[in-house]
Amino acid sequence: MPYAQLAALLAALATVGPFSIDTYLPALHAIGAGLNASTVEAQQTLTAYMLPMALMVLWHGAISDAYGRKRVIVISMLLFTAASVVCVMASSINMLLIGRALQGISAGAGMVVGRAVVRDLLDGAAAQRLMSHVSMAFALGPAIAPILGGWIFSVFGWRAVFVFLALLGLVLAALSARYLPETLPPEARHPLHPGPLARRYKSVFTTPGFLLLTFAVSCNFNGFFLYVLSAPVFLMKHLGLPETGFGWFFIPTVGGMMLGSATSARLAGRLSPPRTIALGCGLMLAAAAANLAVSAWLTPGLLQSVIPVMLYTFGMAIAMPSLTLLALDHFPTHRGLASSCQSFLQMLFSSLTAGVVAPALWSSVTGLAAGMVGNLLLGLASFGLWWALYHRTRTAAG
Repeated sequence: MPYAQLAALLAALATVGPFSIDTYLPALHAIGAGLNASTVEAQQTLTAYMLPMALMVLWHGAISDAYGRKRVIVISMLLFTAASVVCVMASSINMLLIGRALQGISAGAGMVVGRAVVRDLLDGAAAQRLMSHVSMAFALGPAIAPILGGWIFSVFGWRAVFVFLALLGLVLAALSARYLPETLPPEARHPLHPGPLARRYKSVFTTPGFLLLTFAVSCNFNGFFLYVLSAPVFLMKHLGLPETGFGWFFIPTVGGMMLGSATSARLAGRLSPPRTIALGCGLMLAAAAANLAVSAWLTPGLLQSVIPVMLYTFGMAIAMPSLTLLALDHFPTHRGLASSCQSFLQMLFSSLTAGVVAPALWSSVTGLAAGMVGNLLLGLASFGLWWALYHRTRTAAG
């Protein structure tokens, strides 16, 4: 499969997870009204999606280590299609919660197994370059999803958003079945025997370097994801935009992600991964500090409230591919399982942000900006601890 097509397909598969969040955000209030649910109950459809997704991504990679990458992706996309149909047919908020949970169970496979595919195929700078190109194409999803969702909702109603997601899952299942290569040969697979599997999970969850890097990725991303989750309030209440105006936020911020991913690809082989991460973290720190100052001292407005977030995503996208690959490199013989554990921890943290942190902070732009700073500081502390551990290990080995 040609490089560009592989990168595009992997990006599209990884996009299913965030697409399932961003596409229906403009319709969130209408969903609550249509199903006689409160705003809080409608908001919990995010948590109902993300918690099962966090639990299931713990297994996608291990299953793909046992049965192959391609099979897991195709079956998961078909299940996602069926779950989206349940959402279309929902007659109550409880039925919608069930459909969202089923979506969460299946949506994460493309993201988890796609990372393992990258590491199956490539090493070093070449892997960073492909991961960066996947991230660059993947970044289009959050820009397109809320705009597309807003227009679908405004023309056809909120159920049509889930019809679109069902069609997306079906198309990706067909494309994966036809074009995605199988990158894990049978002789390299690990059977799902409980004993060895439990030992592999224990090894991953007790490796400090892996945990520190994964926590850094999670914190850095959640500094931005906080705004994604709060988008209806941030954009419509604080900035006064209509439900079709989500693009004024998502296009610039995702543009920052794309530019950052392209920069990361160009830096591959020129800067070491730790130095690339340090550059991205420095840019995020400057952007988060500017965002907090602007939010505290100026009236909320499209220009001053969006540009700092865009700069943050630029730095985040520079650092993220290297952080992700360094974490996976701890486990070269079972990358699928490691990718699952990485995604599980990230989704668990994101679920906490969706269910607790975002609702607590979205009442003011200053609260959201403070949340970004807090997440980033936690991420920087985690990376700093990994850096100290990395140098101590190298010194001991030398």
